Amino acid sequence: MNNILVPLGTSPDAHETLKYAIDFAADFGANVFIMDVYQVAIGAGSLGKVEEKVEATHRENIKALVAEMDTKSVDVKIASYNGDIIDGLKEITKELDINLIIIAPRSNDINEELYLGNTSGRIVKQTNIPTLVVPKGTGYLPIKSILVAFKSGILKRSKVLYPLISIMRKHKAGVNLLLIKTPGYTEDDLKINTALLDVSKNLIISENPTTYHGVLEHFQAKNPDMLCVFRRKRGFFKKLWEKSTVLKSEFHATVPVLILSVKKD
Repeated sequence: MNNILVPLGTSPDAHETLKYAIDFAADFGANVFIMDVYQVAIGAGSLGKVEEKVEATHRENIKALVAEMDTKSVDVKIASYNGDIIDGLKEITKELDINLIIIAPRSNDINEELYLGNTSGRIVKQTNIPTLVVPKGTGYLPIKSILVAFKSGILKRSKVLYPLISIMRKHKAGVNLLLIKTPGYTEDDLKINTALLDVSKNLIISENPTTYHGVLEHFQAKNPDMLCVFRRKRGFFKKLWEKSTVLKSEFHATVPVLILSVKKD
């Protein structure tokens, strides 16, 4: 993981997410790009100047925030985009070869009932870049135990595991696999890719209505430092992610959640 992107909202807790990302990047020898998104209509004459002023103001505010932090020699840069955040993410991640996005569960929302706010929910739902969701107030600490939950052991490309493997090796973490047999599963789903088995020390097979229910059943027993799931078209959080926001009453993780790319079509 060489390049990490941090979409920085206007939340008063944004500095916590940025601090976590900088500490994470320092540990992995990565660069940090702060994504600054604003929306200003582009037009002739004065409107173009308005856009320049808005971008300049945002940059100065971000620079002031970074100046107050211990960047630990991490190269921290600002990537600005005028427009919708999802369009910006797709353009910036491609241009800068982003390997990981780090976000807070909710961005500009102040509703404490939400786990994923509208912005963070859209990022998780509408992009395919590996994403680390870091709960509010979480400091960067050694990760000794990772629970990987999935409903199918099929991997189309082993490289989707790279972020998980990098974190596992860096922290010498133990990885527990949780294969959840949901209604309608096939025998092929039970065939676990060797690349996934190679990273694990233990395999649990559980029968539950959904992958999400399986995680709820086994999360407390394993007490992991990190939960890892796959972003799939019909996978974990399917019901929860039908809308952008996710309530804490529906799902709430007190540890970082690593969401890997789509693992099969």
